[in-house]
Amino acid sequence: MGLAFASAFYCIGFGGYLAGDLLAGTMFALPTLDLGLLVITDIQIGALIAGVLFVGVNYIGAKETGGIQTVIVLLLLSILTIFALVGWFSFDWGTLTVDGFAPEAAGGYGAILPATGLVFVSFLGYAKIATVAEEMKNPSRNLPIAVVGSVAIVTVIYTILVALMVGIVPWDILDDSTPVSQVAEIAFAGWPVLDIVGVSLITFAALLATASSANASILSSARINFAMGRDKIVTNWLNDVHPRFSTPYRSILVTGAMIVVFILVLGQDLEILATAASVLHLIVYALMNLALIAFRETDVPEYDPTFTVPLYPITPIVGATASLGLIYFIQWEAQVLSILFVLGAVGWYFLYARQHTSVEGEAGRYIREHPEDMPDFAVSAAEATSPEVSEDYTVLVPVSNPQTESGLIAIGSALANHNNGVVHAVHIVSVPDQTSLDYVSQQYKEGNIPSEGLLESARETAETYDADIETHTVFSHRSFDEIFDAADRYNADTVVMGWSPRRPWTSGRTGTALDELTMDLPCDFLVFKDRGFDPSRVLLPTAGGPDSDLSAETAKALRDVAGADISVMHVVGEDTERAKAMGFIGGWADEHGLGDANLIVETDGDIEGSIGEAAKDHSLVLLGATRQGLLSRLFQNRLVFDVVDEVDCSVLLSERPASRSLRERLFSRGKRGATEYSEVPDAETSDTETSDRKRDSPADENVDA
Repeated sequence: MGLAFASAFYCIGFGGYLAGDLLAGTMFALPTLDLGLLVITDIQIGALIAGVLFVGVNYIGAKETGGIQTVIVLLLLSILTIFALVGWFSFDWGTLTVDGFAPEAAGGYGAILPATGLVFVSFLGYAKIATVAEEMKNPSRNLPIAVVGSVAIVTVIYTILVALMVGIVPWDILDDSTPVSQVAEIAFAGWPVLDIVGVSLITFAALLATASSANASILSSARINFAMGRDKIVTNWLNDVHPRFSTPYRSILVTGAMIVVFILVLGQDLEILATAASVLHLIVYALMNLALIAFRETDVPEYDPTFTVPLYPITPIVGATASLGLIYFIQWEAQVLSILFVLGAVGWYFLYARQHTSVEGEAGRYIREHPEDMPDFAVSAAEATSPEVSEDYTVLVPVSNPQTESGLIAIGSALANHNNGVVHAVHIVSVPDQTSLDYVSQQYKEGNIPSEGLLESARETAETYDADIETHTVFSHRSFDEIFDAADRYNADTVVMGWSPRRPWTSGRTGTALDELTMDLPCDFLVFKDRGFDPSRVLLPTAGGPDSDLSAETAKALRDVAGADISVMHVVGEDTERAKAMGFIGGWADEHGLGDANLIVETDGDIEGSIGEAAKDHSLVLLGATRQGLLSRLFQNRLVFDVVDEVDCSVLLSERPASRSLRERLFSRGKRGATEYSEVPDAETSDTETSDRKRDSPADENVDA
């Protein structure tokens, strides 16, 4: 709402320069419309033209919006530089220090804070930078530079230009509506060429300035709506993507409608528009500072910033206090209007969002998890405001091969159905390093990359298993890494991916050799060696362990959703151990919800042979990944490599995240012999490869480029 007020304010500024300076006295002069109950001035008409224009630009696409912003800012800075250089020769220090800023004449020092609240609308751009952080390259470096750098640069520019203006024209006779043009007439007088075109040039710069601000506000507003829709704070209907332009056109149109209403209803009271935008943003800025404290003090696992705010906690405390304190000095009408919007937002959360979102504030989560350390009222408040729905169980399925896609989606859908979750089917398109990701993204938008058919097939398979599914297309130079990135991005609980055998030293785990030494898995991984997906008869060999636990969870999902018949198998070396082995797998099966499974004990100690023989009577084998180290597998046979390679049925490899030291990664022999056989070859997907990704638009539910 603050951005909508700000956009309307900027559009009114645009309309003032358009109607008052550029078109006034010409055949294109804008009229004033008297509609009886509503009078629309020529400035408001100019503002409506601007609003419709910038909403249209954002409707067409973010790439076009960014390009226009770049051109606008470069032109604007060039013109302002000329204005500052020429204006310096007309600058009168006496006007600035004696006639210009006599404190008593200007209302005394007590007028500074109310004036600050009024002009704060000009300093809203820094939060807008963060709204497009998802599309930044290297945001941990570039986001702090962008925010801190722009604050410093803009402050210097403002100081120079405002000092020049009140040093050329006394503050008390400075035009309220178009002050820059008034100053330009004096500054450019007597300069060749500039005395003729100078005012028009400055008017053009003022149009660019207001256009840049309005354009950025609409862009940011669409991004915020997208984020709220993704978190289910508002309906995701707002984020429906335009089939041609790949923009959240509904969100942009809703924002545009609010801007038009504010221009029409409040367009003749600039102070209300400015201060309403300022108050709402001051509230947001205060909450940002408090959020920083919450992230620091609640020890959020994912929060590991490269840049840290200096002088913590003094900086965020002062920031929050100053932001809220400044609201006191802003006119009461804006305060009341803003309070109504805040109350409306709180009401919206309790009436709608709390029943739909699974996202919880970190402060509330921390309070609920540490009730013994918190006051009773804080615990009660945290309980009252926590979401009523739990976070969805998420299954990520990378796909690219139509021949293996259905099996992967079927497994993912069974897991999602069983856990009341959602499948994210991600088509990862591998792009050669020599080819620009932007180019490939454009080719996709033009329909030259066949992705929709693959994803439509995924949706049909998921529907068969009554599972919710969301589909995405990703373009990447290194597509295997993209699987890990996507797992983090979509907060995946499990990744289901296809498998193709590679070098023997990578066999038995889900990553490459280098990955094994440097990375831990972000979540559970299931890797499918596809010989036809048939979950009717599932064999689950086990000797215990976390990977076997994951296999058991998968088997249970296949049983409950697809009607699979489960057999649990254990191999020992002596017939005298049969009773003990039967007791072990019977208890293990009961403990993992597989009490109705068939129990198989083999006593010949030949793990590979036993699994291979039992696989003849089954359609799918579930195996846990090896714990054997990288160098150990370089020089030793993989225990179940031949089994996986030679059995006629499909195999599903399970691996659960586990922390291991570098020594364990290199030299661990794993558990071998009769009690450990969950070692299989490497699973590097044939369906995907990995990624340096550059996201095209977070507003596009089908394209993450």
